[in-house]
Amino acid sequence: MKIQVLGSGCKTCKKLHEITEQAVAELGLSDKVEYITDVQKIIAMGLMQSPVLAINEKPVLVGFTSDIEKIKKLIEDNK
Repeated sequence: MKIQVLGSGCKTCKKLHEITEQAVAELGLSDKVEYITDVQKIIAMGLMQSPVLAINEKPVLVGFTSDIEKIKKLIEDNK
């Protein structure tokens, strides 16, 4: 599974990355969470907001940081 957090490097983006890494650890997954700060990649996905949580190249959360339980559910639902 490919898990990515895309953002500009702001506090909100970094927070989403931290929560996503924690969610992956709590789910017992060995997948790495890639943190991408290249805004062009966000635009290439057709999005104009950040942060973005993408699972297997599909955006599942855009424009805000969520709580860990919701992120765990998104990961589980998109395996």
